[in-house]
Amino acid sequence: MSLANRFSHRSPVLRSDRPLSDDQIRAVAPSIFADAPHGSRSERYAYIPTSTVLTQLRKEGFEPFMVCQTRVRNEDRREFTKHLIRLRHANQINGAEANEVILLNSHDGTSSYQMLAGMFKFVCHNGLVCGDITADIRVPHKGDVTGQVIEGAYEVLQGFEQVQASRDAMRAISLDSGEEAILARAALALKYDDPSRPAPVTEAQVLASRRFEDRKSDLWSAFNRIQENMVKGGLSARTANGRLQRTREVQGIDQNVRLNRALWMLAEGMRQLKS
Repeated sequence: MSLANRFSHRSPVLRSDRPLSDDQIRAVAPSIFADAPHGSRSERYAYIPTSTVLTQLRKEGFEPFMVCQTRVRNEDRREFTKHLIRLRHANQINGAEANEVILLNSHDGTSSYQMLAGMFKFVCHNGLVCGDITADIRVPHKGDVTGQVIEGAYEVLQGFEQVQASRDAMRAISLDSGEEAILARAALALKYDDPSRPAPVTEAQVLASRRFEDRKSDLWSAFNRIQENMVKGGLSARTANGRLQRTREVQGIDQNVRLNRALWMLAEGMRQLKS
């Protein structure tokens, strides 16, 4: 299931290695601090500002490390538009990776509260989105919104036990070069799904390591190499008419989530075949 929105690649974005303060967040995503809903909302709309939910989540040990909001053509919606926060719980920050709860909301009726699971790799500054092991949590703007969002955040957090079990199992599985090529070929088919046009990059390119520590033959390393190369882009490619160019970073949030989850499910399928 993908996010119920599309973020432009020009959307204001801020990510930090330390928890973000309210002032830092407000400078990038003022809609998080809207003091009232957009005028288009009726009296039935239960308005709970994201900032209030964020305050409660902080009390529960969750801290924001990334924020983003959409750009809008209609300036009167700028203070109410869709926004996204990636949060980590204090006891979930460890080693080279951190589990993240991804929170999406708006104050103009274009989105309910939505949460899903993510993982952040410090070494490559790449935000993964886990597959369908953990379900999306959606909270409509009615009733005890704050309580339901906090409950949902913990539900996502608990699901990371399954994610970590899958990750550890992938690390224990070795792939030969032929199996890596099959995985890469399937990944390319997910992104470049037009049978009339060949993929602009090769299997070897998406399997290439950007760091020495990723040059391992286990399934987890192969998955991460493929994911980073396909999401971050920058690979030398050839268009259908033969023109050379670089592949683009996948920056649309819904497209990013869709591709991330598809790649995760692909790696999970390989894990099950090899187990």
